Amino acid sequence: MFKLKHPFLSLVDAAELCSAQLARNEDAADPLSRLREEFIVPKKADLQNKAYGPAERKAVDGVDEGTTEEDRDEESIYLCGNSLGLQPRRTKDYVLKYLDTWATKGVFGHFKQFEGGFPPWLHLDDALKDQTAKIVGALPSEVVVMETLTANLHLLMASFYKPTKDRYKIIIEGKAFPSDHYAALSQLAHHNLPPSALITIAPPSDDSPYLSTEHILSTISQHAATTALVLLPGIQFYSGQFFDIELITRHCHSLGLTVGWDLAHAVGNVPLKLHDWNVDFAAWCNYKYMNGGPGTIGGLFVHDKHGKVEDLPANDKAEIPANGDAKHDDTTQLTYRPRLSGWWGGDKNSRFYMENVFVPMPGASGFQLSNPSALDMTAVFASLDIFALTTIDALRTRSLRMTAYLEARLLHYPGGRMPPYKIITPSNPAERGAQLSVFLDTGLLDHVLEYIEEHGVVVDERKPNVLRIAPAPLYNSYWDLHRFMKVFHEACEKALELVDSEKKGDGVENKKAVDGADGARAGETTTRADDVDGAPRQSAIPSV
Repeated sequence: MFKLKHPFLSLVDAAELCSAQLARNEDAADPLSRLREEFIVPKKADLQNKAYGPAERKAVDGVDEGTTEEDRDEESIYLCGNSLGLQPRRTKDYVLKYLDTWATKGVFGHFKQFEGGFPPWLHLDDALKDQTAKIVGALPSEVVVMETLTANLHLLMASFYKPTKDRYKIIIEGKAFPSDHYAALSQLAHHNLPPSALITIAPPSDDSPYLSTEHILSTISQHAATTALVLLPGIQFYSGQFFDIELITRHCHSLGLTVGWDLAHAVGNVPLKLHDWNVDFAAWCNYKYMNGGPGTIGGLFVHDKHGKVEDLPANDKAEIPANGDAKHDDTTQLTYRPRLSGWWGGDKNSRFYMENVFVPMPGASGFQLSNPSALDMTAVFASLDIFALTTIDALRTRSLRMTAYLEARLLHYPGGRMPPYKIITPSNPAERGAQLSVFLDTGLLDHVLEYIEEHGVVVDERKPNVLRIAPAPLYNSYWDLHRFMKVFHEACEKALELVDSEKKGDGVENKKAVDGADGARAGETTTRADDVDGAPRQSAIPSV
């Protein structure tokens, strides 16, 4: 990937870089900073409240009882959109409108358009297509909001993973999200293939999770002759590395390989061009950067070339390869890509005829199974309407600058000292999304987490040493990042003191043990349970 220019590392004056004024100026100059008002940012007091709902704020003599030195009524510093996005303000209104429709119209909500209401639930999946397609760079016919991420991966692999005697392996990334790993292994087991048929692309060095594009391509080439499917993440969840989807997809196709992408950390985060890049299939969740709510319905992409539903030529008697389009159903005389089918993937005009003749909808919609949750789709609808206020390219421009600011601040540790952490996300902005993963020195993570959470900071952690910090371009601000850096560096200092104190405490205890041993008389014995077989061993401790 090409190298993008860094907008903040040229600021050699640490005082200017770390100033509150710079953060305020950046927010003031950013036209997209207004989008933050579209979201509900939890208050610090809300996060600390042990009861359900917001914290009570009772004024006494004009002073909020919840106020502390840190002002608990201040907005929290929420940098965890890579795990769960914030709730859009309009989500509640949208969901209440759905509930009102259900309450007052019942089953007619499925079929009838009501004045001032959302599309009928029967057509709500179609209503989400246009904006979803813009976000992932697809034709509307190539996307559908359905199921959840791992379920969609299984449905897609059921259609696209067609092992043969010679080509049967699945290639994944070595530190793939566990659910992807489990899904791939279970697909192998489903086809009675051994776990050894799962090939993982591991980093060349134990010191860094970075996977160069060259290394990825080389590993794929090495196993191409025996591989049936490549399944990779668009952005690696642990390191935040953004893979070159276009180049890797082109390389796989040149070797005759089908390639699919898990875009959980990419959708709503970075620009994608799934159609133009000729991606075979992809799946994602809608609760991270897409802000659809915890565990909400996911999304799926199937390239137009794989979603065709066509009449079978009358004179077509030839067998069609198992990994291509296949003939189905002598009654319908249609040809379409084999998949696990369900009634919601069937043609809407005949879906309710109950004739048990499956006529799939063309495109990704034909991969649907069951009636999708209208409640989930309504929540996703609310978020998509916020995305419609801007473009994914504009958000990417904002994200690149904001993450560069965070990076520059992380590289400037107070006093010019070496920081007790390192950034393991690629330094090339073109090879990352919003997230920076910070690898802390051993023993610091728990202490740092405790301190920052007490001070209203929310980030994601991956034990034993990593914090994943993600300024979401839709709602985070430079002021968020400025406040975060202050708290984070304070946390690091406190953690270093605690770890140092713990080490000194261990030293005192060890010294006491040695002093006690020194007092033992020559020839006396003590019992130590440290033999290999676990039995006590008698050993003489000589006097010094």
